[in-house]
Amino acid sequence: MGNSIGQAVVLVVNTLGGLLVLALLLRFLLQVTRADFYNPVSQSLVKMTSFVLNPLRKFIPSWRNVDIVSVLVALIFSTLATALMIAASGFVLPGIGTLISWTFLGVLSMILKIYKWGLVISIIASWVVPHSGNPVLLLIHQLLDPLQSLFRKVIPPMGGLDFSPIFIFLGIQVVEIMVVGSLRQGFGLSTQVAQFVIGI
Repeated sequence: MGNSIGQAVVLVVNTLGGLLVLALLLRFLLQVTRADFYNPVSQSLVKMTSFVLNPLRKFIPSWRNVDIVSVLVALIFSTLATALMIAASGFVLPGIGTLISWTFLGVLSMILKIYKWGLVISIIASWVVPHSGNPVLLLIHQLLDPLQSLFRKVIPPMGGLDFSPIFIFLGIQVVEIMVVGSLRQGFGLSTQVAQFVIGI
């Protein structure tokens, strides 16, 4: 019975916590890339996250017009959620330093996944519904465009073909293997425990 309750807690916390952390990170990334604030998806993200962000803005100011509160709350909430899931599963909680390190790794991994899946959706959409005005696709384009522009300066489109998504995707894969993988080993994050870290 106790094990079933623990599994239910892990399922609920991982699902709802993952969605909130994803929304917070998306809000931060879209603001950094100066995506359309009035896009319906942007407005939904604002409504989903304002309840926790607005009170903290009184104490933590923005930095260079970047709302760092979003990332800070994502890290704090992810740390608390990870600790709760580990405890609910009957594992011994690690030290706070180790827990924060795991959380940082999870947030980094989730940011990479946002860009990776954004690229996949963008590529598929360019084949199926090119020049679509869908608000989700417009936001994905605005999120990816600054990064793609950097690669286009080095490798410009040839014959109408844009190779920047290939190199971005390759770069993400390299970072996941060399950085995330190395940090995961360095932080002592086993496969058994990794399932409790949001974003991994």
